[in-house]
Amino acid sequence: MEDTTVSIIGIIIASIMMFMVPLILIADRSDDIAQLVVQTTTSEFVNEVIKSGKITNDSYQKFVNELTSSGNTYEIDMEIKVLDKNTTKIGDNNTYYSIFTSQIEDIMGLSGTNTTNNSDGKIILKQGDAISVTVKNSSKTLSQSLKSFYYNIAGSDIEIITATASGTIAINGMR
Repeated sequence: MEDTTVSIIGIIIASIMMFMVPLILIADRSDDIAQLVVQTTTSEFVNEVIKSGKITNDSYQKFVNELTSSGNTYEIDMEIKVLDKNTTKIGDNNTYYSIFTSQIEDIMGLSGTNTTNNSDGKIILKQGDAISVTVKNSSKTLSQSLKSFYYNIAGSDIEIITATASGTIAINGMR
């Protein structure tokens, strides 16, 4: 009787492993692809801004659409450090002021309120300004869901899909 119980338990465990392991591996592969898409898209967006000296409504919407094409939702954090040319003391180091995601979206008219006049849905930057973009998934992927039980037991954090890109504007943007 004991051999039968052990055999049944072994068959159940083998059946679960036979289906769960390939599912986890496929889900991991999907996360790897999403990570590649997010990193590439973020780098391309930042490089476009660096080379053109501007962020347009169209380029930002294209960036967001390419991110969502991976099947996940993402939290986008942008910071533009604008070089302040109004420093009055000779010999001062460069002074920057920062514009963050919500302000950027306001200026481009993406939040429903346009706080600046004549922005035409774009932000014009100048040489020496800096941009930093961080993207992090805000939805739970299949792989994260499958691994969450194990990670909770082991005490590890669940891996998230994230990408960061930054750079200094290389050219003065033109309207």
